[in-house]
Amino acid sequence: MAPTTRPPPRSSQPDDGGPAELIFYTHPLSRGGIVHWMLEEVGASYRMVTLEYGHAMKAPEYLAINPLGKVPAIRHGETVVTEAAAICTYLADAFPEAGLAPPPAARGDYYRWLFLVAGPLESAIALNDLGVVTTPEQTMRLGCGDFEILVDTLAAAVEGKPYIAGDAFSAADVYVGSHIGWGMQFGTLPRRPEFEAYWAGLRERPAHRRCEAYIAQLLADG
Repeated sequence: MAPTTRPPPRSSQPDDGGPAELIFYTHPLSRGGIVHWMLEEVGASYRMVTLEYGHAMKAPEYLAINPLGKVPAIRHGETVVTEAAAICTYLADAFPEAGLAPPPAARGDYYRWLFLVAGPLESAIALNDLGVVTTPEQTMRLGCGDFEILVDTLAAAVEGKPYIAGDAFSAADVYVGSHIGWGMQFGTLPRRPEFEAYWAGLRERPAHRRCEAYIAQLLADG
């Protein structure tokens, strides 16, 4: 397992009965960027472990964390969580003082949009990017449904709103915003005005800017 590529942004807590250590397994050019942003928003201490694609992610010690051999993943004390949407949801609940989840009674949109993007939208983007054209019958059988309908639905969800799940920034904005920002950057989502306006309100958040600066420094260092 490769060592961390940099010191953690905040010092990890010592193993003296204090807060459980939070370890973040990632690769800088992966969906780990979503979790990195979430961790910076949470403000908790964490230790970053960077794994190279290939052997490091398939090594037995990491497969014990994630048998799929993929990043991101976290270990928080004895709790292991994989999948970026699940990690974001977990961190919002594990660190309630950060205020990144709505009250339980107001989480309908929060859960809806987090997992629509994690499930149907991700699948539809992948199929569309691969040039897979399905028949109407096949589209009905797919859990993701139709790509264009999904894009229209998501655009309507963010139109005229700074946040997707209520009046406050939440973990849903970290996850949904990341996909919209990357989708427009890499051409897997159209540059619709609704997406542009929503992402413009998120990308300058200090936590996101710190993550961007980290990636830029890595790329500059080669």
